[in-house]
Parts: sequence; C-alpha cells; structure tokens
Amino acid sequence: MPVLTVVSEDGTTPYGSLIDEIVREGARRMLAAALEAEVNSYIAELADQRDDSGRHLVVRNGFHQPRKVTTAAGAIEVNAPRVNDKRVDGATGERKRFSSAILPPWARKSPKISEVLPLLYLHGLSSGDFVPALEQFLGSSAGLSPAAITRLTAQWQADHKSFMNRDLSATDYVYVWADGVHLRIRLEEAKAAVLVMVGVRADGTKELIAMTDGYRESSEAWAGLLRDAARRGMRAPVLAVGDGALGFWNALNEVFPETRHQRCWVHKTANVLDALPKSAQPAAKRAIQEIYNAEDKERAAKAVAAFAKQYGAKYPKVVKRITDDEGELLAFFDFPAEHWIHLRTTNPIESTFATVRLRTKVTKGAGSRAAALAMVFKLIESAQERWRAVNAPHLVALVRAGARFERGGLVERSEARAA
Repeated sequence: MPVLTVVSEDGTTPYGSLIDEIVREGARRMLAAALEAEVNSYIAELADQRDDSGRHLVVRNGFHQPRKVTTAAGAIEVNAPRVNDKRVDGATGERKRFSSAILPPWARKSPKISEVLPLLYLHGLSSGDFVPALEQFLGSSAGLSPAAITRLTAQWQADHKSFMNRDLSATDYVYVWADGVHLRIRLEEAKAAVLVMVGVRADGTKELIAMTDGYRESSEAWAGLLRDAARRGMRAPVLAVGDGALGFWNALNEVFPETRHQRCWVHKTANVLDALPKSAQPAAKRAIQEIYNAEDKERAAKAVAAFAKQYGAKYPKVVKRITDDEGELLAFFDFPAEHWIHLRTTNPIESTFATVRLRTKVTKGAGSRAAALAMVFKLIESAQERWRAVNAPHLVALVRAGARFERGGLVERSEARAA
C-alpha cells in the first residue's frame, strides 16, 4: 500500500522537495533490487554445496538491521539481505562469509568514482556500459561520457606504469610478502597471475611495492620483477614471506641472497592437510597449530618433532613437507614477538585480494591486459588507504639495524657481550 506524503503549496515535503524525495525513493529501490540480485546470484552459484544430510550450505537468512547510506540522491535507508553460509574454510577452519561487493558491511556512503570504475571494468563492462551502470551506484552519471571514461582509464594505465617505474632508493622495505594471485580477469592467458609484493617500511606502515602479471611458479618472472626493483634502488629486505610453491624463492636467492625466507603457514597447512585422509585432518591441524603458535622457537621445534613422531610411521611423505622446510617455517621466531602474527602468513596480500576477488567475474574475451592490471592496481591503491601498520612499529627499524631478538624479546647489547 503506497504511503501518502504531505506536500505544501511550494512543492516541498517535511524531508525536502518532492522531486528529491522521489529521487531518493528511486535510488532506494534500485539499491534494494541490486542487493537482492547479488545475493540470489551468490546462492545460485553455490546451490550444489550440501551437507551430509543433503541440506543446502548456503541459504537466505532474512535481512540485516536497517542502516542509512549516503548517496548522490541523499541519505536512504537500506535493508540488506542476509546470507547464512555454513561452509568452512579448509585452511583456516573459519566459517566462510558472504560480503556484498555493492554495499560492504562498513559502507555508509556510496563509493567514489575511483573505486566504482575499476569494479565495473572487472565485471566485464565496456566503457559504453559505464554510464547506465553508474546511475545505479551514484544516482547520476553527469560528465561521464564513454569518451571521458576512456580517457580516465588511460590515465590509470599511465598511473600504474609510473608506479612501476618509480624510484625506490628512498624507501626501505624491511619485511616483504610475495604472492602470485589468480584472478578471473582479462589477462591474456588462463594460467597468468598477478605477481604482488607488499612491504613494511621502517616506520611500520605497509605499502604495495610492485604488481604485474606473470606466472607464479616462474622463477624468471619473479626474477624480472625483483631485478627491476633492485635497479630502481630497492634494498634487500631482512625477511621475505611467501608460499613454498612460488618461483619467487629462486629469484630471491639470485637478486637478494642475504634476505631470509619465511614460508607461509596457511599455505603449508593446506598443503599438508590435503595429503591426509579427512579423518586425520582435524587432529593434524591442531598439531600444526601447536607448532606456529608455540611460545618460542625451541618449543616450536619440539612440536615439529612431536608431529613427526605422531604421523611419521603412516604418512612419512606428509611429515617431510614440514620437516624439510622447518628452518624456513620457524624463521619468524627470530623477530619481535609483536610481529609474529604478521610474518607467519601471506595474509596481508590474501586479505586484500579477497576483496578484489569479490569484485571480479569471468569476462568474455581477453580484453586489454594493461587496462585490467591498471584496474586491479586502482582497487589495491584504494584498499591501501585502510591498511594498518604492523604491531609495535618502532621495532621495525631495530630489525633493519640488525638487533637480535630471542624468544621474541630484544637482546640488549650488554647481554649479548656477557653471553
């Protein structure tokens, strides 16, 4: 039943002009329809996921609490649909969650053009489709003709190129995370990945170092990226963190041989559990957690020995996946305890690209490789503004200075001399 609105003689209502109210109501309905369509698509894609009793693991679950969202049409109230996702992440053991790419949980205002256009491109829209699509996001597309958007995307490609050519000699990256991330975007070959390096500066802040396309298993692709960074003045990091399957490690030994290696525990855990029968996985996962959550390196080494004793007889090849890499898996214990949570996984890259993955879909045709990378770059650049510094940032400079840490604590020089 329609709601009656009192309109004065001059065409105003208690909430402003009548036309403004009509625009707001139209924006509310469009946003509601878009959110419904997004949830329905998510559930439909996972309709084959069922539990042992045959029940769907991903279902609708009513609506979230209403919230106000500021748009170009003014503030509108949104009732976002809720999803009950009962699936569990095999690597982390945590419940999976649906997160809207249109209206993230933290959003209280419509996104900026700089965030929306990369999103639309990665959804597979051409520049000619942007204008009507932007009206759904912003309530207006004034000044954004296809020609203007084409010029803007060209500028973003130039921004990415400039970023990849910038001088690195004035910035000191003490820690580095590296990963090759597969996204369903317009790269020219299906196996191509986005090669990413994120670093921690001496002041403890995180920053994107480099991002290009290549093959994550290719030592030559990673070596090219690292050689280019070194040519532009990048110093050797003290510690690099990455997945064991990367071609990154051979490249690192070539370009920055003095940098220490830390293998990612999330990737290693998944790699070990995948090789075990399902019945053995819960206990094995707890045993692995005992290793990387140990109080210090000595206790971690004992936990490795306990894991080998427990599983060595039945699964010797699985045990070797940990014992062969023990030194590189436990390297993070030689650094400040406050930094351990940051250094034992590649989560800074994974969590950032999880957001980008939500904003990508399979697209038809290869499209422009440079434009696709530029759009991903812009999304990461936007996400970077919300990155937190590492814990105890003042200790990062001490790490670079060569300070020693034992059991996570700083070893004073007087103590070192006495020892």
